[in-house]
Amino acid sequence: MKRLVLVGAVLGAFAASSAYAQAQGSNTVLGTVHLAKKAMADGKALAPGTYQIRLTGDAPKPGVGQAPDAEKYVEFVRGGKVVAKEVATVIPRDEIAKVAKGKTPAPGTSKVELLKGGDYYRVWLNRGGTNYLINLPTGA
Repeated sequence: MKRLVLVGAVLGAFAASSAYAQAQGSNTVLGTVHLAKKAMADGKALAPGTYQIRLTGDAPKPGVGQAPDAEKYVEFVRGGKVVAKEVATVIPRDEIAKVAKGKTPAPGTSKVELLKGGDYYRVWLNRGGTNYLINLPTGA
């Protein structure tokens, strides 16, 4: 949980918001990802498998100093059914170099990384240059 707070605090410090993210409508498909092992989202277990990630029109209340569009809710969809909802950190194209170390997913692609120690997945989707990062505990 400390890692999630740290990531949110670091990314929340960026005051720039993305016009592209604002233009995205409710239920916009961000991409499809595959989880190799169980993960947790919204307090619910996500079984291993493939999920479609959709952007909702909802956002959590911004923290102090955080841009209003720095975070958005996304849905994990499997078999046409929403199985969980989680917060994604939104990082505009012009801010990603301040956050990312190494290669980022190309626009229109995604990647799932099992972080060191195997305790968290980082789900990373790039839609039109706007990056969406979701951190999920593995439930291991």
